[in-house]
Amino acid sequence: MSIPAPAPERTALVTGASSGIGREIARQLAGRGHGLTLVARREERLRALADELTGAHGVRVEVVPADLAEVAARDAVAAAVDERGLVVHVLVNAAGLGTSGAVHRSDPAIEIAMLRADVEAVAHLTTLFLPGMVERGVGAVLNVASTAAFQPLPGQAAYSAAKAFVLTYSQAVRAELEGTGVSVTVVCPGPVDTEFAERAGFDSAESDSALPRFMWVGVEAVARAALDGLDRGRAVVVPGVANHLGALGARFAPRSLLLPLLARQHPALRR
Repeated sequence: MSIPAPAPERTALVTGASSGIGREIARQLAGRGHGLTLVARREERLRALADELTGAHGVRVEVVPADLAEVAARDAVAAAVDERGLVVHVLVNAAGLGTSGAVHRSDPAIEIAMLRADVEAVAHLTTLFLPGMVERGVGAVLNVASTAAFQPLPGQAAYSAAKAFVLTYSQAVRAELEGTGVSVTVVCPGPVDTEFAERAGFDSAESDSALPRFMWVGVEAVARAALDGLDRGRAVVVPGVANHLGALGARFAPRSLLLPLLARQHPALRR
């Protein structure tokens, strides 16, 4: 099942569009001719991206600043789409936060905000926009998870659990949609050169030492693999051969051997 074709009344809604994977997915969707609704907290970045994409591709781009950790903000995003007379034919849930360190040393407020953005927002936005897609018989959902979804990750316990939710939620919803004309794809990147690691509390040296360089994949390649997978109707996309093999290994490796190794490797637990 391919990505639904763009049309004047249709919009591809991309969260987390102010940076990283979300921004690059927005760029590549614009290159395919899709009108866009960009959502993130940093309005100035969204407006700069909107100007770039309109200038480069001549597509319609709206900006909706929102903190997706807040329920009211998610409802406001849906209201903003309705007010513009648009329907969401592609939903990209790319917004996300990361935290690092041992749970017993964590800041409860930050941990809960991360779960609201990474888990609640994915489920909430999907339930807001999916019924319309099913009613129209056309639509596609792309959720951004991580290779951290395939195993518990000491040092990022809540983050890996959140991404495991995104993975299994996406797979279950996809099965529910069989025969509706709507599909769900989840992309599970490994390490990517974006601002995410810095915001999660890692410096560049720690990021580089945590995983070998051959496992890192550029953000453009991740976005391209995600959209190609969505266009082909794939269930799960893991960009990069090394990451794909690593994800398979993590799923089947005995937890009693894997988890102590991961705990020793994680830079946030070595400090």
